[in-house]
Amino acid sequence: MKNSESLKKNRDFQLVYKNGTSLANKYLVMYVYRNQLEKNRLGISVSKKVGNSIVRHRLTRLIRESYRLNEELFQNGMDIVVIARVNAKDRDYAHIESALMHLGKMHHILKSKNENNID
Repeated sequence: MKNSESLKKNRDFQLVYKNGTSLANKYLVMYVYRNQLEKNRLGISVSKKVGNSIVRHRLTRLIRESYRLNEELFQNGMDIVVIARVNAKDRDYAHIESALMHLGKMHHILKSKNENNID
């Protein structure tokens, strides 16, 4: 069940940066801001400092895929911006997924066990 879309507009990113809360770990930074929608919007940012376009696109795909596969674990109604750090450059899918889920736990935006069983 797809219940999210991409965050694309610069003003949406700026709103999340300005009003959201941020937490970071070794590989990723995550900003979270409650939106007034029934779905999540995911924005991904990978700076040129991280690497060339091939590296940046690969990281973007890894982050998007790890979110997509764990989407049902996240609460609805969030704007989430994930920023890749330089350390994430040479990491594989498992590291990126682990970092994303770690930040989700730290932000308390993962559903509780009871909510996951209701479908």
